[in-house]
Amino acid sequence: MWFLLRMIFWLAVVLVLLPTGGSQTAPKSQVSAGEAFSAAGGAVTDFEHFCERQHQACVVGSRTAVTLGQRAQAGAKMLYEFLSQRLGSNESKSVRTTDSIPLPQRRPDI
Repeated sequence: MWFLLRMIFWLAVVLVLLPTGGSQTAPKSQVSAGEAFSAAGGAVTDFEHFCERQHQACVVGSRTAVTLGQRAQAGAKMLYEFLSQRLGSNESKSVRTTDSIPLPQRRPDI
């Protein structure tokens, strides 16, 4: 669920930062950074109490998240098995080194 929230957040940030086509004029409203952070804090607080108001929606949402997680895990397992079958035969042909890689020397403090 947090992945979905983070994805929505970053998508919103990208959409806000995209330039407009120039055909529309920007509204003349000015919002200070303090007002924006206050509104964001209020939205987070409201979201924290969402399950208290909409219990059934939270139950269905958590079941959906669990189901999607299980499907994603099964898909990742299938992809891993497919790739290991395809690339596993080439593993014996690949060159593997067991030599240690020297670390770079420490730079003197100035």
